[in-house]
Amino acid sequence: MEYHDAYDPVPLEDVHETHGPNDAGMMTHQFYAFNTVITLQAYADAARCAPAFDAARTASRAFERRLSRTLPHSDISRLNAASGERVAVHDDTAELLRAAVGYCADSEGLFDVTVGSVVRLWNFHEGVVPDRADVERALAHVDWKALRVSEAGERGGSWAQLADPQAAVDVGGIAKGWIADQLAALLAQHGLDAFVVNLGGNVMAHGQKPDGSPWRVGLQDPRDKNAIVGAVVVRDASAVTSGVYERCFERDGAFYHHILDPKTGFPATTDAAGATVVARRSIDAEGFSTTLLALGIERGMAFARAHEAILGAWFVDRDGTVHEA
Repeated sequence: MEYHDAYDPVPLEDVHETHGPNDAGMMTHQFYAFNTVITLQAYADAARCAPAFDAARTASRAFERRLSRTLPHSDISRLNAASGERVAVHDDTAELLRAAVGYCADSEGLFDVTVGSVVRLWNFHEGVVPDRADVERALAHVDWKALRVSEAGERGGSWAQLADPQAAVDVGGIAKGWIADQLAALLAQHGLDAFVVNLGGNVMAHGQKPDGSPWRVGLQDPRDKNAIVGAVVVRDASAVTSGVYERCFERDGAFYHHILDPKTGFPATTDAAGATVVARRSIDAEGFSTTLLALGIERGMAFARAHEAILGAWFVDRDGTVHEA
């Protein structure tokens, strides 16, 4: 399962910038949230784009305040600190947690949203390898079945609960997909019909370019962060890539990447360097991409073919060869 570093606190200043239109008529808006750069691009005039961009940025700030694992008053932080008690959460948080449970159940044990106790032990910025005994102790509290969530529309409001008081939820491996879907819906509600939402490489594309051509998303070369080995076509769909090269380090001759196996607490063993999933919903693309990467090329291709939500899947091995499911 892919785990992003914990979301940074919301900046004190709402820093953002807008550029365009360029020669093709595309407006671009950028801001920082969820520990990454968010890029919104749309083919429309500035007057139509401005309120849509503002709404998406405002929504992102709200999502971050609810879903961050590090902000002390977020829904996720309060859930993790509740010592097994039921916690009232926003409807959005409950919706995301219900979706997360579904991917946990469907991932062959390679996606577990309660792996937060293990994630805390790793530091991929500083290249810290946790003690194996500490990992083993944390693994005793990794079990997505301990997460209980209210049903949609339940009387009394939304809530979540961890049956294991020492368990911890981390939605970093799925939240960006859910958020990308929400932002895309917001832009469409504001009348934009040709746009891209890019959450640090998690791409949601709506409509097509003015010349009728579709959006294209590159497949990164694992040997060179500035090169690609191919591209996939995306129209009214999302493309999400998980890669072992995104956050990694070497220590004493061993290679460590940030896609952890919930069964071991250590990086998943896989022959894939990257896995890209295209799906109608970005949450599906993200929810499945890390599972496919962890499964490896052969098992991942079989998994992709067995799931209707996956419109296409591509694997890149360490030599840069592309394998299409």
